[in-house]
Amino acid sequence: MDKNELRDYWMNLLQKEGFRPEVDDDGDIVFKFEGGWYYIFPGEDDMYFHLIYPNFWPIESEEERARALLAANEATRETKVAKVFLAGNGENVWATAELFCGDPSAVEPVLNRCLRAIGAAVHMFREKMRSDN
Repeated sequence: MDKNELRDYWMNLLQKEGFRPEVDDDGDIVFKFEGGWYYIFPGEDDMYFHLIYPNFWPIESEEERARALLAANEATRETKVAKVFLAGNGENVWATAELFCGDPSAVEPVLNRCLRAIGAAVHMFREKMRSDN
């Protein structure tokens, strides 16, 4: 599948699951889930599925950045599939679920599980950040 076919596939899958996805100016798929905006970056070639929950925690100081690195490491270590990391210049925290799927239909039975894994990792990160204050 090329990138356009994959984008159509992910759009149809999300609609089937009850989401209202849109394609942004960069050609990425965006949809709302539990109050947050999630993105799917349609890949190609190696059938890489990349689900992102960006910018869920802004970093406001160097001290907070150091704590966020530790909290992100813990959330990533303790949550299957999900990763939490400081993005860009370390000014925001993102969460992601990434997997090779061989065929895009392999994602269908685990899409909601990927969303829950990101949610669990984000929850763990936030709890750690709040408990360290």
